[in-house]
Amino acid sequence: MRNPTVADAEAIAALMADCFTATFGSLYDPADLASFLDALTVERWRAELADPAFAFLLAEDDGAAVGFAKLGPHALPVTPAGAMIELRQLYLRGSQQGSGLAARMMDWVIATARARGAGELFLSVYVDNHRARRFYERYGFEEIGIYTFMVGNHADEDHLMRLAL
Repeated sequence: MRNPTVADAEAIAALMADCFTATFGSLYDPADLASFLDALTVERWRAELADPAFAFLLAEDDGAAVGFAKLGPHALPVTPAGAMIELRQLYLRGSQQGSGLAARMMDWVIATARARGAGELFLSVYVDNHRARRFYERYGFEEIGIYTFMVGNHADEDHLMRLAL
């Protein structure tokens, strides 16, 4: 695992598209899925990788990108009690699930959030992604509300979750 650079934008973009499609692609009309993924441009990834408001972790296996995590500033419809940060994405290829890599990534997420002075860590997770929700609950995240997550023109219901740091 390492902190990626702007040069890793293409690998992260491809990993995001692959993981999102593998996990959720069957839920959407192809046009909605394409619209969502097309908005995640390599240029956008480069800008976020260069922006100190974001923190990234890239997980690799034999030099190939297999997962990533991204922390970012307040964007979800939550009212923090103080300093906060959001887990914007945590994706891992299916071949790596159950390997312990997700736990090591989450340890980095929490440590990085604390190191940046956050007292709260927020995320959203698709209501029917029970595996991810159980994973976050093991770390002490609690549901605090519902959030509408748009994929193209399709509205999904996500659980908003919070972890007090």
